[in-house]
Amino acid sequence: MAVTISVINMKGGVGKTTIMALLCQKFARSFKVLAIDLDPQANLSQALMGEQGYKRFLDDQSPSIVEVFKGYQPPHTAASPTSLGADGVARRIRRGLHIIPSRFDFSDNLIAASKTDEQALARLVANSFQDIDIILIDCAPTESVLTRAAYHASRYVLVPVRPEYFATIGFPLLNESLQDFRRKNQGHKIDVLGVVVNNAFYDGGNDGGPEKSRAMADIEREASQHGWRIFDYEIPFSRGFPKIMRGDHTWSGNAHKFSFFADELRRFLLREGHLT
Repeated sequence: MAVTISVINMKGGVGKTTIMALLCQKFARSFKVLAIDLDPQANLSQALMGEQGYKRFLDDQSPSIVEVFKGYQPPHTAASPTSLGADGVARRIRRGLHIIPSRFDFSDNLIAASKTDEQALARLVANSFQDIDIILIDCAPTESVLTRAAYHASRYVLVPVRPEYFATIGFPLLNESLQDFRRKNQGHKIDVLGVVVNNAFYDGGNDGGPEKSRAMADIEREASQHGWRIFDYEIPFSRGFPKIMRGDHTWSGNAHKFSFFADELRRFLLREGHLT
């Protein structure tokens, strides 16, 4: 069965989409991976599909996360509305990796709906994607129906953070959001998988200085209050990440160190019996 992980922090600018894209590429080497872009900015979709691939997707008016919440595909190539299935809504990036992309009109469609079904995504996952090994959901940094939709579809939450001033401003909001969801959905088990520290240090002897030390103290204190673990491996700052996102692997600098965190996450999922 698939294991679903939502990647979220109620504070923006933490590198969430970059972490998502790199995890998808890393895990797809060994497992079947589905990425779900729940962010109306569609950054993950553009990162994984590439500029031209994303443009073709928009030009083709192919199904997206918008249609998942509508519950059907409006007439386009067909003469009537049609149902959505795994083959129709998930686009292949390469072997082992598919994505349900987002569109820029995502928010407009939700606002126009009289009542958005926050369980629509969970039903699609349950009915159409149990042959996938890992499902990763990229979430917007706000509390909304999209956040709850991600929770309904998820077993775990992964929290990226940068060691900077106001690093933990989103932690209490996220903890309150999760607690509220658990109270209203007591049969649903959802846990924080852990906090991953991103852009943690620069190579060349610079480990972030005193500001990183102060921020890490805040992160450790706040995470401990909520009972959240912090991953042992931190993700370094790397100029190689944007190049890899563009598919350029000619020189990636210290970007290879991302694998340390990805392997730690993989070991956890193996121990819990979610992967074989």
